[in-house]
Amino acid sequence: MFSVAMLGNNHTIVTEFLLLGFQNIHSFKILLFTVFLVTYIMTISSNLLIITLVSTSHQLHSPMYFFLAHLSLTDILLITFMVPNILRLIWGEGGTMSVAGCISQLHLFACSGATECFLLTVMSYDRYLAICHPLRYTTIMNVKFCLLLVIWSWLLGFVVTLILIIPISQLQFCGPNVIDHFFCDFAPLVKHSCSDSSYLEIEIFVLSFPVSLLPFTFIIVTYVCIFLTILRIPSTTGRQKAFSTCSSHLTVVCTYYGTLITIYAIPSKEHSFNINKVLSLLYMVVAPFFNPIIYSLRNQEIGAALKRKFHNSTDFWLERRGR
Repeated sequence: MFSVAMLGNNHTIVTEFLLLGFQNIHSFKILLFTVFLVTYIMTISSNLLIITLVSTSHQLHSPMYFFLAHLSLTDILLITFMVPNILRLIWGEGGTMSVAGCISQLHLFACSGATECFLLTVMSYDRYLAICHPLRYTTIMNVKFCLLLVIWSWLLGFVVTLILIIPISQLQFCGPNVIDHFFCDFAPLVKHSCSDSSYLEIEIFVLSFPVSLLPFTFIIVTYVCIFLTILRIPSTTGRQKAFSTCSSHLTVVCTYYGTLITIYAIPSKEHSFNINKVLSLLYMVVAPFFNPIIYSLRNQEIGAALKRKFHNSTDFWLERRGR
């Protein structure tokens, strides 16, 4: 049933993995499939809507929304790399994936996740300048600098994860070839390796500093400065307005890093595989679904831009029907 190759010393080299996905879901398979499909469609649509609004609305041509559009793009990529395969596993109640496919999925997933970490860091720096140094904001956050920040975020996300993926791709994997998950995460892949992978644990520990720890520390420091600045604003209205400009980003940061730290910082022995799956879903599916909702509900400019687009579309179709 599974593709394997025999090697010496009674080792069975695995060329495919069996992903168990969600077990014992016979009675809820159609319901679960529908929920994931609808969530995927709505996530893609809402994030594309934000990208379209930022691209076409002159009122949203500012650094904050430029970074938000790229954050929406990473959410689209993240959920696209995961949900179609999840749907396949739900419908087939499990399924196989080649070793090369597993490694590719891990790279794409890690790349989009690392890029999102860097973009969230860039967005916190943008809010820090806007609130703490408003007079210097337009001078520093010019078009060229914003573009450089975005390019470096994507480039670093790709390069840093590639440094980890290249040695993983050189590992040999031995049986059993069963992974009790719905995607090929780092831990189960390394667990199935019959090569020496001790250096990989050191490598991922070292890489976690520039990818997650340093950005998260930077975000905390910037928001401490932001809150101290907001508290010094004399009027209540001014404090509320200043806080509203960064509350959406802070909510997304808490959701993103909360699930990320819970999954990868807490040892796997502390929670079961089922809890790991739930936490992974929060990070990969639920967060990209709610991010555009959080920004839309807590941001008046996006809401206003959406209303203008809706009214313009309505007027256009009414004018065509009247001809």
